[in-house]
Amino acid sequence: MWLDKVKRVYGDNLDITWKNFSLEQVNNKEPENKVWEREDVTQARSLLGQIAGEAARRQGADLHDKFHLALLIARHGGDGRIALNEEQPLVDLAEQVGLDVERFKADLKDPELAKKIGREHEEATAEGIFGTPTFVFENGQSCYIKTFIPPDEDAVAEFEHFIAIASDRPYIGEIKRPQPPWPKGALD
Repeated sequence: MWLDKVKRVYGDNLDITWKNFSLEQVNNKEPENKVWEREDVTQARSLLGQIAGEAARRQGADLHDKFHLALLIARHGGDGRIALNEEQPLVDLAEQVGLDVERFKADLKDPELAKKIGREHEEATAEGIFGTPTFVFENGQSCYIKTFIPPDEDAVAEFEHFIAIASDRPYIGEIKRPQPPWPKGALD
């Protein structure tokens, strides 16, 4: 995916911290009913997937990053869409990236992970975040971006242009292309 391509070029000079945000909660018609408080986590569209990410994080940053990338590819990579509310596909993915599967499965049952997801979501909404992906920069600026994944040869340049506008120009509040014609030129 896009940031993985950028991270391979930047290496340790780019620090990415993935945090949880529930689009289902944002769009919930009964916002007092918190997605992360459901007894059956499979009843939410993506809560189990977020819990799986946190379970992977418990096995170290490198394994978390591998799992997260594999999950993004499995969900958005074009070969179908992995179900984020079914345990077995997530366990299979954990095994593929080298996680300790028994520990992973045990951590999927830990209610503290759902609580952490709730805390991160509430922190994000308190900062005005409304969607994903939203980037929050060291200088406190933040920006939601809607994008197609650029081709490999454009990945770093697109990232650098985005950073220049989103993190360094606090007086730009919104850029939006008329639709249609967007994505004119993006998918050619």
